Amino acid sequence: MRRAWMAGLALGVALLGGCGDPASEPERAPAPAKPRASATTQQRAPASPKAPAKPPKVLYLGDSLAMEAQNVLGAELRGKLRAAYTSAPYSGTTVCDYLEGTGERSLVPDADKAAALVRAHRPDFVVLQFWGNSWGYTPCMDGITHDAGPRGYFDRYTADLDRLTSQIAAAGGEHRPRIVWVLQGPDPITPDRVRKVNALYEERAGAAGDLVADVGRTVSADGARYTWVRQLPCTAYERAHPDYCTDPGRDRTALHREDDYLHFCLAPTTSTPKPCPVRSPGILRMAQEVTRVIRGAR
Repeated sequence: MRRAWMAGLALGVALLGGCGDPASEPERAPAPAKPRASATTQQRAPASPKAPAKPPKVLYLGDSLAMEAQNVLGAELRGKLRAAYTSAPYSGTTVCDYLEGTGERSLVPDADKAAALVRAHRPDFVVLQFWGNSWGYTPCMDGITHDAGPRGYFDRYTADLDRLTSQIAAAGGEHRPRIVWVLQGPDPITPDRVRKVNALYEERAGAAGDLVADVGRTVSADGARYTWVRQLPCTAYERAHPDYCTDPGRDRTALHREDDYLHFCLAPTTSTPKPCPVRSPGILRMAQEVTRVIRGAR
């Protein structure tokens, strides 16, 4: 995504043991009944230990919001879940860019298409974070923009979501990864657009048994999920880590720069997209939420 206010601001079976065929068993005298364990004995029986959860494999794809957050999310997943982590975000992209078969009309090379990376890395989870490119920057959108007509834009976006889900599922085969659709934060220009995009993500997750990570809630005010804000009250974590509570005197922390309404990195956006180089509370909040969702799904 490009940061530009006048250009749209460029701005997520248990296997049952096999039983023998009773008809094939020879008849036997009934075995003597075993003495029933006393209540005391039953209470003392040790509980079966729960097997430790296997570290997950996580693949992270997306646009400029994913580009700036990729290192922070990786650190959270590795530190808290010991995850094997791969990221391949591309700034300015949208869902269609990660579809196989888009060729030169895509900003993502063939080797980094979603299905290609699923085949290569066999992840347990694929985290998808897309703002929902609405201004036609990427060629694969064929010039379809939200401003030109919301209905056409959402019809196309829905079709691309379905195609991407199908390609990821086919690439995973018997080891189909669970998709984590990242719900976006408020859009200060077209708030209803993001609300609809998030609803589409939730519908896809519900239909396919996938997951949503509502990171947008972590960067929204209580009771005002789709109202854009630049600052929010510090969380307990941020108060305990002063670098993340940017205005401790007022108990407030910054989510966006003064000159950037879309991104959450508190360093200036550069012409060469890269991970955010400074501590940024909004990015950390979102990474923590994605990690929480994956931990709960293991």
